[in-house]
Amino acid sequence: MVKQLDEKTEASPDHVGWRLWQAGRAWQVEFAAAMRSAGHAWFSEARAGLLGHIPRNGTRQSALIERAATSKQAVQQLLDGLEAEGVLERLPDPRDGRGKLVCYTRKGLDALRDGDRIKLQIERGYIDRIGEQRFAALMDALRTLDAGRGDASAGASGQK
Repeated sequence: MVKQLDEKTEASPDHVGWRLWQAGRAWQVEFAAAMRSAGHAWFSEARAGLLGHIPRNGTRQSALIERAATSKQAVQQLLDGLEAEGVLERLPDPRDGRGKLVCYTRKGLDALRDGDRIKLQIERGYIDRIGEQRFAALMDALRTLDAGRGDASAGASGQK
C-alpha cells in the first residue's frame, strides 16, 4: 500500500523573476536554433553568452574575462573552441606584449550580421503575438528596469 502525504504541495508564487527567466530562456533557445539553421553549426548558448561580451571591434582578453563574470579557464575554453571554428582570433596586443586582443574574423562578423537579422525576426514574431503597443510598452519597461539597476548599484556602494 502506498502512503499518501497529508500535506498539500504549495504552488510556487508567480513572480516577475520567474517570468523574466522563462521568457529569456525561450528567447535564447529560439535564437540559438535559428543561428544553427542559418548555417552556424558551431553556435551554442554557452558560446553566445561569451560573444555577447565582445564588441564588434574586439576587446582585450583580460577585459573579456572580467566582463564574462566566469572563470578564466571557462573563458579560455570557449575562446579556444571559437578560434578553432574560425569565428574569433587572438592577436598580440600592441600596447601590451603580454596581452591578447580577441577579434572577430570574417566568419564571426558574418554570424553577427545573421544574428542581427534573426533578432529582428524574433521581435517581429513577438509583435505578431502581443501587438505593437504592448511590445513597445514591454521594451520601455525593460529599459527602465535596466537603467534603474545601474542607479541602484551606484547608490548601494555610496557612489554616483
